[in-house]
Amino acid sequence: MSLSEKLSTQLQNVLAGDPWYGSSVYEIIEKISFEAAFEKPQGSAHNIAEIVLHMIAWTEEVMDRMNGMSAGIPTSGDWPEVGAPDEQKWQNYVEDLKLVNVNLIGIIQKFPQEQWDEPIKDERNRELGTGVNYEELISGLIQHHVYHSGQIALLNRILTMITLI
Repeated sequence: MSLSEKLSTQLQNVLAGDPWYGSSVYEIIEKISFEAAFEKPQGSAHNIAEIVLHMIAWTEEVMDRMNGMSAGIPTSGDWPEVGAPDEQKWQNYVEDLKLVNVNLIGIIQKFPQEQWDEPIKDERNRELGTGVNYEELISGLIQHHVYHSGQIALLNRILTMITLI
């Protein structure tokens, strides 16, 4: 199995498969009502919709880097504004997350095997995730997706508990 196949399989598994740690990203997100997506529990830094837009933004940034662009903050911002709660808007965010990851998987599958070990063009900046090679870039995004899907699951659980009280 090539590295491109391995990384695209790992990403697909985290997004929609049966990862060993529990529910996939999409399984978690598809359980979220639009009301819950826009609600921010007291003490929370972000709501679920903000986290989803953040995941989309960083997936787009990773695609830009895979396409040879210099690293930076995502063009839509690190934490894009979600705006007023709206059911259709929430469904669009979920679909956008799926679409951007389909596009990234296509880039991964076509990425030249000999370039995976090459460093991206920028010096190491831990906050921006720069100064790594292409394999580390994709592995980091996979970890980013897992991390934020855990946050989403916890926020949804908190919101469910609040409504039961």
